Amino acid sequence: MTNSEPSDSSFDAQRFFDILFAGLALLALSPLLIPITIALRLTGEGEVLFRQQRIGFGGKPFELLKFATMLKDSPNLGTGTVTLKNDPRVLPLGRFLRASKLNELPQLLNILRGDMSVIGPRPQTQRCFDAFPEQSQQAIVQVRPGLSGIGSVAFRGEDQMLDSAVDTAFLYDRIIMPYKGKLEEWYVARRSLKTYFFLIAITVLAVAWRRSRILWRVFPDLPAPPQRLENHM
Repeated sequence: MTNSEPSDSSFDAQRFFDILFAGLALLALSPLLIPITIALRLTGEGEVLFRQQRIGFGGKPFELLKFATMLKDSPNLGTGTVTLKNDPRVLPLGRFLRASKLNELPQLLNILRGDMSVIGPRPQTQRCFDAFPEQSQQAIVQVRPGLSGIGSVAFRGEDQMLDSAVDTAFLYDRIIMPYKGKLEEWYVARRSLKTYFFLIAITVLAVAWRRSRILWRVFPDLPAPPQRLENHM
């Protein structure tokens, strides 16, 4: 695993746009962030931010920020760091925040701090990162993790996949993560500003139309999903 940051112009330009977009988003969304903060303080367990160690650039851990949507001890309950559809550990307001992806907004601060990019492989907990094949792990840590990315768009329905599985651990470790790893390898190998902007646009469309297959229309050379996942992609 490498700790040296790439110095190519596309990487530097992506960092410029990361700072620009994250700063503008925080300014534009501040009227929304304040009511969410107040609502979280007054409901559930009174927690506003959820902090969790994730694997970042160069394989180094960093503290990922989210709005609190689950019980404080949720990583030690039920399915641990893997969240299912209708997971009982999710708080009432948390369901709305997760469905709308508003729970991810504090990661704009992670982007400004340099922990993350707008686009990149989604940062994983150590347990989930270890489920990637070794080749995928080596590729993923070459870039900053992202607020969104090829894997997170393709697996936007991951909670439903896991909820319908008989053996959740087998599906996650043996089928989902190996394929997600291939997608992230694809992204790292083809990383460019063009891919960066395309994935920002695709992310917006995927949030609005969850079942859209635009990802495969824009990037027809993506690795094909395993047969068991085809109906969920």
